[in-house]
Amino acid sequence: MSIVFVPKKLRGKAKVNQEIIQRLLDENDQLIRCIAEYMQKGRAVECVQYQQILHRNIVYLATIADASPDNTPSSSSNSAAGEASAPTPETNGAGPT
Repeated sequence: MSIVFVPKKLRGKAKVNQEIIQRLLDENDQLIRCIAEYMQKGRAVECVQYQQILHRNIVYLATIADASPDNTPSSSSNSAAGEASAPTPETNGAGPT
């Protein structure tokens, strides 16, 4: 069973730390491997079951990331400058023929 399943009375009280996140990532890796194996064997029912657990884990990790005060987008201030220097079709070296 996935470690994401926490009884309702404990939700909001559990502290998320790096160890829990790493365990989820490891579990997701194993789920992906199982899904690939079952896909090769043509066992769609098992694939769907593991995909549902994987989806739940990914949504949980995304929720943690969204709620984390540490995830300030540092690259957003540089994105405007990066967009201005991106090559355009006119400047890609192909001249008129």
